[in-house]
Parts: sequence; C-alpha cells; structure tokens
Amino acid sequence: MLIDEALVKEALDTALSSGADFAEVFIEDTLNNTLQLIDEKVDTVSSVFISGIGIRAYLGLRSVSATSSDLSRDAVLAAAGNVASIIADGRRTAAEFRLCERLNTNVHRIEVVPSSYPVKEKVEIARRMSAAARGYSNMIGQVTGTIQDVDRRILVANSEGLLTTDRQIRIRAACSAVAVKGAESQTGFDGPGRRMGMEFFDLVASPEDIGREAARQAVVNIEAGYMDSGVYPVAIENGFGGVIFHESCGHSLEATSVAYGTSEFCGRKGQLIANEKVTAIDDGTIPNAWGSINIDDEGTPTQRKVLIEKGVLKRYMVDRFNGRRMNEPSSGSARRQSYAYTPTSRMTNTFIAAGEDRNEDIIASIDRGLYCAKMGGGSVNPVTGEFNFAVTEAYMIEDGRITRAVRGASLIGRGSEILHDIDMVGTDMRTGQGMCGSSSGSVPTDVGQPLIRVRKIIVGGR
Repeated sequence: MLIDEALVKEALDTALSSGADFAEVFIEDTLNNTLQLIDEKVDTVSSVFISGIGIRAYLGLRSVSATSSDLSRDAVLAAAGNVASIIADGRRTAAEFRLCERLNTNVHRIEVVPSSYPVKEKVEIARRMSAAARGYSNMIGQVTGTIQDVDRRILVANSEGLLTTDRQIRIRAACSAVAVKGAESQTGFDGPGRRMGMEFFDLVASPEDIGREAARQAVVNIEAGYMDSGVYPVAIENGFGGVIFHESCGHSLEATSVAYGTSEFCGRKGQLIANEKVTAIDDGTIPNAWGSINIDDEGTPTQRKVLIEKGVLKRYMVDRFNGRRMNEPSSGSARRQSYAYTPTSRMTNTFIAAGEDRNEDIIASIDRGLYCAKMGGGSVNPVTGEFNFAVTEAYMIEDGRITRAVRGASLIGRGSEILHDIDMVGTDMRTGQGMCGSSSGSVPTDVGQPLIRVRKIIVGGR
C-alpha cells in the first residue's frame, strides 16, 4: 500500500463532500532510470523518482482534478478539499461506500528487475551495442547507446468501492548511429522495448543486433538517392510501419476525440470505414508487450478490442469520463503519463491484423512505386485525419521488384482515405515500440501490421 487505506477513504469522502457523484484517487511511485553512452563513453546516468497523488471528482459531465507531490495527510486532504470546493453544487452529501481490495491477474513475468541490476553491467551492455554499430562499417561516426527502464507502482481507489494496485516494469534499449560520407551524414536508429526485465537482451534482442541494425540503416541512407514526389502505390513493411495506422486512424478512434465530436469517425459505428481486408485491434493484454497493462490508470482491467473488423467500425477506445458523454462503459483505455496528468482514452498495442496476401505478391503487384522498409515520426489532425509521415528507409519498386534505395520520402494523406486504399494485407504481423504523446502525456505504445499495400498515396520527395 502506497499510503494508508484510511487516508485514501478520507480523501474520497472529502472529494465527494460537496455534491460530486463520483470520486477517484490515483497514487503513483515510479523510478525512471536512464543510462546513455556516446562513442562508448558514459555520458548520462540518471535516476528520476516520481511520487504523488491525483484526485478527481465528477458531477454529471463535469470533472475536476487536483494533484500533490506531497503524500502527507494534510496535503492529500487539501487537494481533495480543493476538488470539492470547485465542483460544489450547493449541497453536501455523506459518502456511503466501503473500499474492497481487488487483486489483478499479472501475465507479465519479470525475471530480473532492471532497477536492481548493477549499473556497471548495464554500461557493459550499452558498450556492446555501441561497439557493434561502430564495427558494422568504417563510415559510422558517432554512436549513441541508451538503456532506459521504468518501475512504476500505482494505486487506484474510487467511490464505487474499488481499491487496487499494479506494478508496471518495462525496459527499452536504443541505438542511434551516424554514417558519414564526405560532407554528408545520415542517421539510423533501432529501439526495441518490452514489459520485461533484463532478460530482454537474451529473449528479444541482443545488444549487438540493436547496434548493427542502427548502423545498417545509416549506411543504406548515406548511399541512397533522392525520391521524386508524386502519387504512387506504396508497400509499407511490418513492425513500426504500423505507426501510420496508429497516428492517422488510431487517435481518431479514441473517446478523447469521439466524445466531443472532433473525430472523422464520430457516429460511424457499424459502418464500412475501411477496405474489407482491414481488421484493426487494440490489445493491452498481450504478455510482456511494450504497451500492455494489467489495469488502466482508472483501475479498469485492460481488454482486447477489435476496433475495425473486415472494414467495419466495431468500437472505440473509451475511458470512464468520456464514456459518460458517449453512454458507453470504459474499455480499460484510460492512461496517463503520471499522477500530474488527467487520464483519458489512449492506445496500448494497436495493430492491423494479419491477412492472407503473400509478401512476394504484394511487391510483384506494383509496377512502379515505393517500398517503405522503416517508418519514422509524423503528425496528424484527428479532426480531419490528415497526416504527414517521414519514411526513414525506403526503396523504389520497379517492374514488381525492390530496387534502389531512396531517401527524403514522406507519406501524405488522410486516415479515412488510406483505410479504403489498403487493398493487400500480408501474413507476417510484427510490432514496433514507441512513446505516444497526447493530452494525458507520453505513454508506451506498440504499433504493428504485416506488410500492406496502399494502392495510391501522395509521396513527398525532392
């Protein structure tokens, strides 16, 4: 227990005292560790400890919240009192509820807790990663290797009687390698992560594999020519290629937008919004996946949610408060970066499910187009669905074959249009890891898909 149960109950009673119809307490105790090497020399070793409480109360469709980094009784009750004073409707009520603890099923086995692992041995792992990148090619200049791990403990209680806790441990290794040729330089990056302990490096990706992959991308791009802009058919590879669905469509399926009528997919449940080959899923229950959670940040157990099934919109991702506006129950989708943020609906592990098209048939179907091997970041307007994404590793497809590497490509389009233009879906679904930013801060999310074909899209280039 992060704080005394009696104080949790008293805080809820106080938040309810001026007429609120629901109150919630969220308490967090998180340790963030970062180790970074630049050119195999230790540059950063940091440990950041986050501890605090977030208190919310609802009255109909009004929500008021307050936070405190001080967990003393006086500070907690002061925060709860501030919530009550703002949400007050002129009457006082007596809270009639009893807290009952609920234990949650944990499917994320942790062998070695990263925060307990010796820093000296983490440094050696990072050095192996950096050395592998530098040894890949004599064109590799600067190499940055990073290991980040998080140990997050949360407690959630509310006026419906819920009292529950969770511990969320995750680790990520990242390598950035710069290739230099004359006056030019290009960067490659690899950054896998899992909800795991230090066994990650034995079970998922070795330090050497991560370093070599970052260097390989850098070398490919330093040798690549430039992309000519135009409208092309495009094949987007599996793994982090799924970021294009996450950004262009996923955010528009969150209640954060849908509940306020600011999504292009509002009111379209049961309608065909995508090609019939597209089935899209958000699944926070996958064991040890980067974006998985046992419970969300409102204490609701996470779920596997089929968002789009054979092109038909089936459901949205919903948190408790926005569910009030939509008259829908929570789907276990409420997430927040920390106690200092108000939670809202967010993705977990979101991906386009495997289809039935063979990879070779997808490539062979394109006479002249673009093969996007690795996707980068981008931006999207959830109201219109308009997006713009960088392609960090790309090749031309000519006469049904992948040929020369090109750089400087970007994909430009609209979410509702790209969903209909995905007309081939491969069989080999894989995921990639990232951090997703929204109104409730930055949270870990997986993106994924098999190789897909988009029959036409605007490609920005030189």
